Amino acid sequence: MEVQWLLVCHGLVTLLVLVSFLCGNWPIFQGTFIQRIHFFLTFGAYDYFRRFIHFVCGSRGSNAVNSVEYYFCDRPNPILQIMYLGIIGATYYLIATSSFSYIPGYYLSGQHRFMSFLAVGVGILLFLLTSFSDPGTVTSANVPQYLSAYPYDNIIFSEKECSTCRISKPARSKHCSICNRCVARFDHHCGWMNNCIGERNTRYFMAFILWHFLICIYGVVALALILAGRLKELKVIYILTEYYGIENSFRALAPQVVQWLLGAYNTQILIMMFLALVSLLLAGFFTYHAKLCLTNTTTNESFKWQEHLSWQRKVSEAKASAEALKASLDELGQERKPQESKWKSFFRRSRLEELEVVKNNVYDRGFLNNIHEVIFPLSTRRSFWANKSKSG
Repeated sequence: MEVQWLLVCHGLVTLLVLVSFLCGNWPIFQGTFIQRIHFFLTFGAYDYFRRFIHFVCGSRGSNAVNSVEYYFCDRPNPILQIMYLGIIGATYYLIATSSFSYIPGYYLSGQHRFMSFLAVGVGILLFLLTSFSDPGTVTSANVPQYLSAYPYDNIIFSEKECSTCRISKPARSKHCSICNRCVARFDHHCGWMNNCIGERNTRYFMAFILWHFLICIYGVVALALILAGRLKELKVIYILTEYYGIENSFRALAPQVVQWLLGAYNTQILIMMFLALVSLLLAGFFTYHAKLCLTNTTTNESFKWQEHLSWQRKVSEAKASAEALKASLDELGQERKPQESKWKSFFRRSRLEELEVVKNNVYDRGFLNNIHEVIFPLSTRRSFWANKSKSG
């Protein structure tokens, strides 16, 4: 019994650490202990580690830590790719060794052994496609086409030259300091893929996230059906009610069944908790990127729009405040008017509340065209290369 509760506590602590690490910076957790755990995991622990190394080894130790940090964070490296393969391989191995002996079972046919292998294989294929495909590298050979395909909006993108590549910088592109190249329709650099996500491989990236979400859901449902099948095959409910005299009701049976499952199938339950957590994270990540794709916006552009709209709002507020101050001064210079009702002044809207800051995204062509552009990137179409003669 102590071992079972130890496993439950271990699972809950693992869940707390994962949520804090991956989601602790979300607005919903602001000011909570989850945000503090996130800060410790992402900054505090490493900062204490660096201080300890400097105290013990001096500047030579600090320089060595900085070199490792530079390689892991600022240079292309396959560490996270190896971690992904290790995680998916270890998870599949644990499921196979702990659960395949119950397939076929009461609710699952033997085909699920091969279906699970196929599902993982497709996931790895999408991973390889996203990792090793060209994200849309801008070169001197194709820059005229990209300049024609993505016109400047003169709001968040204006005509300029990349100071590193020494070529014109098309709208929506960005120079990735890690990959050391300009990428068209740049979204972000993904450490898990060791590659940029851009115009040509966003489709693979979205398929990768969606497919792994479905794999996690499939794993949770399949394991749940295996456990339900074991309950049926071993007649656990019948034994508990007939031999142990437990009332045949959900309230009476649930604690006993859960206790039995934790004791006999703790590995499957821990894997189900892990897959359920990952599926929630993937669902949120996919929803965010799907929203961006539907509005033909990238992660990089969303940050640019936030900065632009924030600046625009501050300018508008400053103008509105100046106009309100001028109006107040004019009223003081005029003849005294009858005092306004307190209720009327209370419910009157402030001039600042009436401000409306508009986002004018010229690249948004309607959600159907936006989806079409993600699935069939502009640089893969014949019309894209037909612009060479026109540009030249």
